[in-house]
Amino acid sequence: MRTLGIDIGSRYIKAALVADGKLISFDRRETSCEPLESCRSILGDMGADRVMATGYGRHLLEVHGDIPTVTEIKAFARGAREFFPACRTVIDIGGQDTKVISLDVEGRVRKFEMNDRCAAGTGKFLEVMARTLGYDLAEFGALPADEEEEVRISSMCTVFAESEVVSLIARGVSRSRIAKSINQAVAARVAGMVKRFPVEEEIVFAGGCAHSPLLRGMLEKSLGKKLFVPSVPEITGALGAALCAVQESA
Repeated sequence: MRTLGIDIGSRYIKAALVADGKLISFDRRETSCEPLESCRSILGDMGADRVMATGYGRHLLEVHGDIPTVTEIKAFARGAREFFPACRTVIDIGGQDTKVISLDVEGRVRKFEMNDRCAAGTGKFLEVMARTLGYDLAEFGALPADEEEEVRISSMCTVFAESEVVSLIARGVSRSRIAKSINQAVAARVAGMVKRFPVEEEIVFAGGCAHSPLLRGMLEKSLGKKLFVPSVPEITGALGAALCAVQESA
């Protein structure tokens, strides 16, 4: 029996296929302006016997495909525990929101917090800032975390922060210095969310932003804790959805 989890995010659609409880294949595609068609294409290509959806746009498949859904919180909790069975805290910086999830010793969701009011400090924010500075995302996340003096980024609103960045460039501030300051501002914001919980290890950093060694290092420094990153961090929610489907059908 092949079970597919599909995580319909604001920027990307991620899919994870499991058989006998093990990940056997995964996919990631841009959500595009026609997410339902993208989902249908993935479903056709991956050939699953069972499907469960999660994420920002999960109700698209619930309404148009009669496919069951699971919340992002539960899906990320399950996926993180699959990658790291001792996980007690999950951080996900998504395209449009940031989630922090606290788990009990059995892996059940104990408490969570979600910044979903706007894109401040999320993956989309980082993407816009990288583009403004002339970096691609890989370059932006791979800058060395040296002791270069930070500059203050006073706003985490994408529109106002972009204006600040343009102003700093005009003043002759190096783009690497600005980029590191932006990452530090995001790390401080996320660390503040995490610290509202009892910070329990292991802490798993999931989602596409976990590919950034600079952001990961700054988060570790802000928290004073090691972060564990899945081998394919962006499919954490999709994998969790697939495993939730397996569990429900058992």
